[in-house]
Formats: sequence, structure tokens, C-alpha cells
Amino acid sequence: MINNPTPAPNVNHKLILRGIHISLTDAMRAVLNEKAERLLRHEPRIDRIRIDIDHDATRGREVFVAKGHIEIGGPDLVATVAADNAYKAADLLIEKLDRMLAKRTSLFKARRHREGRVAEIAV
Repeated sequence: MINNPTPAPNVNHKLILRGIHISLTDAMRAVLNEKAERLLRHEPRIDRIRIDIDHDATRGREVFVAKGHIEIGGPDLVATVAADNAYKAADLLIEKLDRMLAKRTSLFKARRHREGRVAEIAV
């Protein structure tokens, strides 16, 4: 029996990148693709990831706001972070989305185990 590794998820079909008031460079797109792969490795059932990088110059200093939206079975995950650097904002956003996915997974596991235990007690 041959153990075939699971194929790497194709990030290009599931990732939408958008720059608002800023044009995303090829380097920034490459970094975001690489970081989004990490999210897909942790949760392969993700339907789509949308990342928006917004340059907000109205606050008196340069602020980059990164918004992330993960479409997945069940409630979607939405996160927003702000930083003084676009790359830093992207890093913080991916970390926050990763924590949200981990919390979601642990809650579903706890619910699954709790339902089984309640069924055992009821019998």
C-alpha cells in the first residue's frame, strides 16, 4: 500500500488579494500567497480567503489596515488589524486569522466530544 501525501492546496484559486488606495507589488503578492498557504494547510476546507490591504493617509500618519475574510462552512471568519507598515499588517492579519481558525477547530472538537458524552449519560 502506497502512502500518497495529500496534495498541496492551490492557493491561487482560493485567494483574492486587493489593494485599496495602494497598488500591491509582486513581492507583496508573493508574501501574501506564501502566508495564505499556511492557513490552507491548517484548514483545507476553506472555500475562499479575501485579503484587503488599505492605505489610510487621513489619520495624520501612514496607517495600513489589513482586512481578512475567510469563507468556510459555518460562520465566516473576519479580522481587521492596523500597522504602520503593509508587510507588518499582513503578518498580524495572518496570525490573527490563524488563531481564529485554531479556536474554531477546538470549539468544534469540544462540541463533538461533549455531545457524545451527553448521549452516553442519557442512555
